[in-house]
Amino acid sequence: MTVEIELKFIATQDAVAALPLQLAAWPHQHSAPQKLTNIYFETADNFLRSHDMGLRIRGFDDSYEMTIKTAGKVVAGLHQRPEYNVAIARPELALDLFPTDIWPQGCDIQALQQQLQPLFRTDFVREKWVVTYGKSEIEVGLDQGEVSADELNEALCEIELELKEGNTADLLALANALAEHGGLRQSSLSKAARGYHLAQGNLPRERHPLAVLKPPAKSSVEQGMVAGFELGLSHWQYHEELWLRGDGLARRSVMEAIALIRQALVVFGGLVPRKASADLRTRLTALEPLLVDKTTKPQVLCYSAEYLQCKLALTSWLVTGAWRPFIDAKAQTKLDGSFKRFSDIMLGRSAAELKEAFTRTLNDDEYEEQLPRLTRQVSAFILLSGAYPDDETGPYIESWRELQLAVAERRQGWYEATRKQALSHAPFWLNGALR
Repeated sequence: MTVEIELKFIATQDAVAALPLQLAAWPHQHSAPQKLTNIYFETADNFLRSHDMGLRIRGFDDSYEMTIKTAGKVVAGLHQRPEYNVAIARPELALDLFPTDIWPQGCDIQALQQQLQPLFRTDFVREKWVVTYGKSEIEVGLDQGEVSADELNEALCEIELELKEGNTADLLALANALAEHGGLRQSSLSKAARGYHLAQGNLPRERHPLAVLKPPAKSSVEQGMVAGFELGLSHWQYHEELWLRGDGLARRSVMEAIALIRQALVVFGGLVPRKASADLRTRLTALEPLLVDKTTKPQVLCYSAEYLQCKLALTSWLVTGAWRPFIDAKAQTKLDGSFKRFSDIMLGRSAAELKEAFTRTLNDDEYEEQLPRLTRQVSAFILLSGAYPDDETGPYIESWRELQLAVAERRQGWYEATRKQALSHAPFWLNGALR
């Protein structure tokens, strides 16, 4: 078994053309382009997909390799997945060559193999460089081709950075250096994810509401903090893809995700000093007005250096735990404490702030002045309410969201009714400031 640690980028043709010269700045070994074919398999009931597994046979020259990837973790485009590779003589499945303990409990391997059928394929040319960067060896792969399922296909133009030896910090640093030239964006969809979508008919992807964070039970404050940032990044990545594919309303979802990330920095700001996130906050602040501007073209912004470096700054901050050198023993003790208890306290503070702002009748200008505060506290509710059932948190949060939306869209006739409705809901949390 190996564990892949890699970053995936979608690249413009200008970025592809510039890549060899950029990589020449560091010691490297180049491999000539090679044509690769990958055939992905699945059952009629999507057994592998339902267990977050992916199975393929890769052909190159006269050699074949069978690969299965099992459930892993993705943080802002940084992929970490256990991978098992087996050389095979012919492009035929032989599942019994994989370790038996990778399969779900009770899985009949022979029966599964009989049910598997080719689902989609990728055909592309891969060019590789192994770059020495810092103390690490990093493989840079350039893939150009297409993914196809029956009559449907989609172009591929990707650059992947995979850590072969060394540390993740060097991988992120090399990515940041390449990002300076523009023309790259972090990919939220793997080749396999695109292929599965094509195999299902390439239906339009739908926007998703920003769901309440649901961290594991008994999470520490630090674990809840990390989960909150990851929620924002996942929402950002998904809706960025929709925005680029022509869904203009997805821009608002990207803005919502960034607002959540900024509020997470505020919510946990009492434990994580501002200097620990100074660069990240500066980059997020610079990005926001570009998203607010309705004339901004996603094909320009999402491939810009500033946009990618902002994402990479957050990825690096999370993956390397960049706040930890700034944390003293007292703060670490608080970060190790109960996220549920911390959330109850912070929910009380958020509710108190909204009650102070909206307890009286406001004129139209005052409502609009309070919109940033309202947006921040709705984000706080999303970050902090996950310990409680949806039927308790949903009506409370949704009532404040409705007021937020009414003010954002300047539906003045709705202001008073939605304000009163929001204030009418009793707090759902324990030990809050309002209990």
